[in-house]
Amino acid sequence: MTYPAPPPEAVPDAVTSEALRRVIEEQIGPREPGAIYQNTDGAFEVLAVVRDPQRARELLGRRCAQWAVIIRDVFQANGQPFAVGSVWTSSDRLVRPADQAHRSAVRR
Repeated sequence: MTYPAPPPEAVPDAVTSEALRRVIEEQIGPREPGAIYQNTDGAFEVLAVVRDPQRARELLGRRCAQWAVIIRDVFQANGQPFAVGSVWTSSDRLVRPADQAHRSAVRR
């Protein structure tokens, strides 16, 4: 019995890549370095947004992670930074937006 050849490796086209980028940005929401947001778990300052999937997978210990947000609990005096991969939802509230100058410098 013969088996069909495996399909060639898929190469994402520009439309698919742009659609994935938009989904990721929607999931991250307004969390950019310098922003503070609040939800039922507490209030958090965003220290960094990791958009490199490999690094996000390492930080979160998830094989499917595409991004991660590194935050610090603002209610803890000695709060240590930690990574989260939770999507932005209607229960999250932006307390302080990221500084516009800081955002443009980070995006470069």
